Amino acid sequence: MESVPAAGQKSNKGKAHNTLVYVRQHWQLYLLFLLPALALTLIFKYAPMGGILIAFQKYNPIKGILGSRWVGLKHFERFLRSPDFMQYLVNTLKLSIYGLLWGFPVPILLAFLLNRIESKGIKKKIQLVLYMPNFVSVIVLCGIVRIFLSVTGPINMLLGTQINFMTMPEAFRSIYIISGIWQGAGWASIMYTASLSNASQDLKEAAVIDGANIFQQIRAVEWPAIKDMVVIQFILQAGNIMSIGFEKAYALQTDLNLKTSEIIATYVYKKGLIDGDYSFSTAVGLFNTVINVILLIIVNKIVAKMNDGKGL
Repeated sequence: MESVPAAGQKSNKGKAHNTLVYVRQHWQLYLLFLLPALALTLIFKYAPMGGILIAFQKYNPIKGILGSRWVGLKHFERFLRSPDFMQYLVNTLKLSIYGLLWGFPVPILLAFLLNRIESKGIKKKIQLVLYMPNFVSVIVLCGIVRIFLSVTGPINMLLGTQINFMTMPEAFRSIYIISGIWQGAGWASIMYTASLSNASQDLKEAAVIDGANIFQQIRAVEWPAIKDMVVIQFILQAGNIMSIGFEKAYALQTDLNLKTSEIIATYVYKKGLIDGDYSFSTAVGLFNTVINVILLIIVNKIVAKMNDGKGL
């Protein structure tokens, strides 16, 4: 006997058909709204991708991309054989991995703490204080850090010392990561705070009645509500390990801390815009992007295996 489709399936198919008919009848309206976004995406996102061709050329700005001589993988070989290659790669990886290990749990902890505050007025005030650093410019933030850590700054006055922290290579990573946590942790906690609002209050009340402590409540009720969000954010952040912007690292650099502060992003900036070696800097940037994509795929597969097949 042929199976009779359920009423819900018929209803869903009917709604989908009606939607498709409506779109076909009013396609001009959809095109009007989508065209500006599509044009901007094509012009500013996809069209510039053609510029990666100069990574395989000896680029001449006068001759342009079509007139420049093709050199293949010469620039990639030059970078990989550079004596400083391992230093830049290790500095980039250490800054990213340490930043991920130190900074990733902080927004989650903040979300759990904010969720324990029952007074809405106090909660909003605390959230305002936590979110404000996100709106501070990176350059302004670096200026504040330099002032605080200068020889005559508040930190040295508090400790009674005269240490110039910005000239210490061993202090650069801690300064970079801690200042980043201060600036972005509060804002990053918004997603987890929103996810926690989906946690069942009935289950929470039942856990309290059963005598569960705070940690047991978090594990049994609140953690399942944000687990998927945590997994997605971890995959995205772990997959962007090589994507450190040069602005902050460059602004916190000094001649004396280059041993740890010189990363691939700052190297690309100096070679491309300061030295004018466009082909070489593009090749280094492309190498960085390829490594990022590979890491994203690997991390996604690893997390999917550890999370019952759930990844991006």
